[in-house]
Formats: sequence, C-alpha cells, structure tokens
Amino acid sequence: MFGSDAPLLSGDALRERFLALDAFLFAQQKIWREKPFIQQHLLWELDFPELSTWLRARSLADAEACHTQPTTVAAPQPYRAWAQQAAQLTHVGRFASVALNERPVRMSSGIAERKWQQIEAFASAVHGSAGQAFTQAQNWLDWCAGKGHLGRYLAWPDANLECLEFNPDLIGSGQAISHKYLAHAQHTLCDVMSAASTAPLQQANAVVALHACGDLHTHLVRQVGAQQAIALALAPCCYNRTQAEFYQPLSKQGQISKLQLTRDDLGLPLTATVTATARERRLRDQSMAWRLAFDILQRELRGIDDYLPTPSLSAAWFNKPFAQWCRDLAVLKNLAVVPERNWQMLEAQGWQRLAQVRNLELLRGLFRRPLELWLLLDQALFLQEQGFNVELGEFCAIELTPRNLLLLAQRS
Repeated sequence: MFGSDAPLLSGDALRERFLALDAFLFAQQKIWREKPFIQQHLLWELDFPELSTWLRARSLADAEACHTQPTTVAAPQPYRAWAQQAAQLTHVGRFASVALNERPVRMSSGIAERKWQQIEAFASAVHGSAGQAFTQAQNWLDWCAGKGHLGRYLAWPDANLECLEFNPDLIGSGQAISHKYLAHAQHTLCDVMSAASTAPLQQANAVVALHACGDLHTHLVRQVGAQQAIALALAPCCYNRTQAEFYQPLSKQGQISKLQLTRDDLGLPLTATVTATARERRLRDQSMAWRLAFDILQRELRGIDDYLPTPSLSAAWFNKPFAQWCRDLAVLKNLAVVPERNWQMLEAQGWQRLAQVRNLELLRGLFRRPLELWLLLDQALFLQEQGFNVELGEFCAIELTPRNLLLLAQRS
C-alpha cells in the first residue's frame, strides 16, 4: 500500500492516509478497545482461540522484549495480518536533519540529555522543512514553554522570543536563563487557553510547541488557523488530557468519521514505555502484579466478578509486605475484613496475570501508532483547510521519545 521508503506526508497524501487509518481503526475497534488489565476474559478470545492461547502461554520477559515493537511478533493469525497493515499505515518519513550553528555550550546546562537531544532534533527538522517561514522567522513564540529551552534554541542568536507559560516559577527561572543568551526574550505568565494568548499568536512569525498536552495543543491548532499565524511546528503529547469526554475532530474529514473516541481511547498511544529506567520498570511491574492479585481478591470478597478501580498509591505503599498491602488497600476500598490465606500463592497469581496481560496487550499495541497518526492527520487536514502547506513526519528516533511525530504548517 505504501512504499518502504515513505516520504513525509503532505498534500493529497494526508487525506489518503487518514482515510486508510480511519477504516482500519473503525473495523478493528472491538479489538483495541478491550482492556486485558481490567477484563479477565476478552470477547475477541472467543473468535480467535488459537491467538488467545498462544499469547497467554508466553512469559513476562517475552512480552517485555517486544513491547515497543508489537508489529514484529510472529503470533498466529489474524495478528500478523493486522501487524503488517499497522506497519504499512504508520510508516512515514523523517524530516531531513540540517546542521545548525552550534549553540553556546552552557545553554544546555540543567537540561536532561534526552530532552536536549529532542530540542536539537526538533530544531533541525524545523530548519530543514520546505519553505522559508521558519528559516527567516524573527519573532518566535514558544507555546507552553516551561523555561523556554526550545524557543531559546530556535531564536538564538538575535531573533525575538516570547514564551507563554502558566507556572510563575518557570517564568522567573526561564527569564533569567534567556537574559544570558538573547537580547530580546520575554517570558509571559499566560493561560494559553484564554484570550490572553491571541495577541502573541498574531505577532509571531513562527509558533512552536514540543510535547504540549491534550487540549493545550488542539486549542493551539485551532487558534493558529483563526489568528492567521504564519507557521506552526507542533509535536503533541498526552492526547487524553482533555476536558471533553469525547474527542472533537478538527477537520471536515474527521468530523464525518464514524470513529468516536472517548477520553480513555485517547490514552492508547501513551501506553508504550520507552524511556523508563530499570528501577522504574521494576516498580511498575510490582505495582501492576500486586494490583492484579488484589483484583482476584476483591472479586472474591465482593462476590462480584467485575473490576474495582483503585487509586494511585505512593511508592511507600509498596515497601509493605504483600499481605499487609492487600489488607490496607481493602480497608481503603471499604471491603470486608480479609481472611487469612496463602499470600504467596495469591501474589504468584498476580505475577502470572501480569504476564498474560502484557502479552494480550501486544494486540492493543498494534493500534497505538495508527491511532496517534490518525489524531495528527486530523489536525494536519484542519490546517490544510485553513490554507496551510502541511508536512507530517518523524523528527527523531522513537528511542529518544515515543512522541516523535512532528507537524509543520506554513501558510501558502
């Protein structure tokens, strides 16, 4: 369907890819909407028993080894067919890497190495794009800027920069850093969801946002169109951080789609763990295994074969013995007094369930990237409708950040 050396998506290819992804996601929604963590038995397992048995027999290590690349798993059909289709539909080009003038060495001080590399890759992609809106920009706007590291990198050495940020502490520290490197930098305390962001958008030549979450980036896309901004470079994040219960498509094509996405659905692209440390993964696994063991226990105590949501728990909770952890969580959830039992066996059942859950989730994982690209294409098509030339592709390797899709839009 799409070549192995796929170019950046632009022009008519944006709509073509959106329609193909839309059909794929809609057709298989009963597969990717089911959640192994909260459902002990999935409806699709009745239709594909061989696939179910194969996935449930695998170890936790097996699942972990291919967690970030579920399309490579040699599982029984129809897994491989869906994997091939997902891989084809989500293969996009990477923006050209352009060598930029080296920034002052101390400009990266205090920034995590991975974040600095993301900034470098983002800036390189922006300057390597077609058109001159970014290369000639003299007024940069960093949206949800934090301390303004991205905007400062792009505006250096002598362009104007305005950074919009909601946290006053970040405003103060960001302004202090910018004074060292830029003659014209302004860090503005601003709720970007309010009308206060209108004037900065109108004054900017180029608007940039690296990993702005949910409503913050969809509102930006709408405002860029409404305020006649010249250029936008956006790498979104956390699509589920939205006030609306259902996703509100921006483009005309998205609005006529039969695919209705809940806020919960929007969290699917974020379920891949790429950058966690070994310690973070161990703590995550323990938390999930214990919660799955407690799920077995709570179904017994309540006499109800249904999942019971539990709250987020601090790391200190997991320093307790497993038996005490279960008793304390039962009290927190107002359950009956927990009778004595074989706690070692229950904990082992939790770890066994975790292995099954992780392997069953590989099937959902096939649809992470298709859904994410669908969301980006909806925004790209909207900007295209507003008169922008739009390019969509990757700005860095997924190992650097799983949110590596970049949308570049420049007015015709």
